[in-house]
Amino acid sequence: MASTVLDKTKRAFDSKRFLATIGEGRKVVSFPRTKKIFTQGESADSVFYIQEGKVRLTVVSKIGREATLGILGKGEFFGEGGLAGQPLRMGSAIALTDCEVLKIDKQAMMQALHREHTFSDLFVAYLLGRNIRYEEDLVDQLFNSSEKRLARMLLLLAHFGKDGTPETVIPKISQETLAEMIGTTRSRVSFFMNRFRKLGFVDYGGSGLQVHSSLLNVVLHD
Repeated sequence: MASTVLDKTKRAFDSKRFLATIGEGRKVVSFPRTKKIFTQGESADSVFYIQEGKVRLTVVSKIGREATLGILGKGEFFGEGGLAGQPLRMGSAIALTDCEVLKIDKQAMMQALHREHTFSDLFVAYLLGRNIRYEEDLVDQLFNSSEKRLARMLLLLAHFGKDGTPETVIPKISQETLAEMIGTTRSRVSFFMNRFRKLGFVDYGGSGLQVHSSLLNVVLHD
């Protein structure tokens, strides 16, 4: 339901075009692969909108253990915690590929949300949709096998179930990162990836990992 609302709002309102009209308080910033966009503990004084590339969100515990919270792509927001009163970043954002992002100062974003109700509706729908995704991730962790969790994560990274044609999964994503995201070990990820490849569910190419729709069989099979 959330995706339907978001899709209808997108058709009625071009958020990228609107964001480009925000004057002072916004700028386009480029980040090369592996460059940190912001770091956990920094001031939460801006919001980001991905124009090109992929961004990895992470958090580090008090004992120094790092976990991957998610990977976002073109057309997605991140770093919005400051809008809800967070003074400091609760996690870090790293460019997983070469990225171009629109950085919007907190005050400019607040003014845009108050001024343009259609954009505000779009932004709220996006946040609700992402919260639903986080709930689904939690259920996935609690009740599904590591093989199903890996298959689901690969399908999400390849944008299956979203508008448009599926794309190649993020180039050079490590098995360690995949293991972090689904809560298992690298050796288990390696085992399942080899199995998926032998069954024809995935292919390794020069540009990255290609996911085929047949991988859905792993997720749907009881």
